[in-house]
Amino acid sequence: MSTRLACVVFDADRPRFVADFWAELLGWGVTVDRTDEVDVAAPDPDGLDLALTFLPAARAKHGKNRIHLDLATRSLDHQRVQVDRALALGARHIDIGQGAVSWVVLADPEGNEFCVLEPREEYVDTGAVAAIVVDTHDPVRLAEFWSAASGWPVEHVGEQAAGLRSATGLGSWLEFVRTPDAKCGRNRLHLDLASFPTDDQAGEVARLRAAGATPVAPHRVGGAPGQVLADPETNEFCLLRPASNYSDYSTV
Repeated sequence: MSTRLACVVFDADRPRFVADFWAELLGWGVTVDRTDEVDVAAPDPDGLDLALTFLPAARAKHGKNRIHLDLATRSLDHQRVQVDRALALGARHIDIGQGAVSWVVLADPEGNEFCVLEPREEYVDTGAVAAIVVDTHDPVRLAEFWSAASGWPVEHVGEQAAGLRSATGLGSWLEFVRTPDAKCGRNRLHLDLASFPTDDQAGEVARLRAAGATPVAPHRVGGAPGQVLADPETNEFCLLRPASNYSDYSTV
């Protein structure tokens, strides 16, 4: 295994504004603050070194995002507190056809959907973010690809969903949920992978392509070479070198 899951990347009209929303809501901190990138990360020991990265991108949002965050809560009272806190920070209730459910569906100030879950046993030790959720037509196939890409083992598989988690048992789940919705244009949220310092970038690209990735475009990140790829369901992601930044992705 030669790559790691580095961050969830948000295209944003106002990166610092929406980053501040997520930092306040999650109780995380801003770790990078530049005009071309803002990063938000959990304090130790709240989970893995997995950041939320916000990049400037003047593109209108079209339809429901194919990636969203599920937030964990400890009790029904805590769920209500988190929903109220999100609304006070600028979130709003939205209807995406969820019907009568036990979780609450909201959108952040730029319209990115997220869910505040009722307390669930499987998320008691995840920290603030219970799961990064990816819409898919084939949960098993996509889980297998991202397991190969991230090194996280597949922990559960079902007809409607599959989930990965770090072998350390720390941090958020990465979950794939069956949906009939078609992908429309480039994703506003995407996942990025980072190589380890001694890795051969070309070899890693070849390994990911053998697992089912396809190249999207040549790419340079912060002066170091990188590569934009797409997973087997055409969700874009970037393979980054260690210690590089992610800001040029929005130019692709």
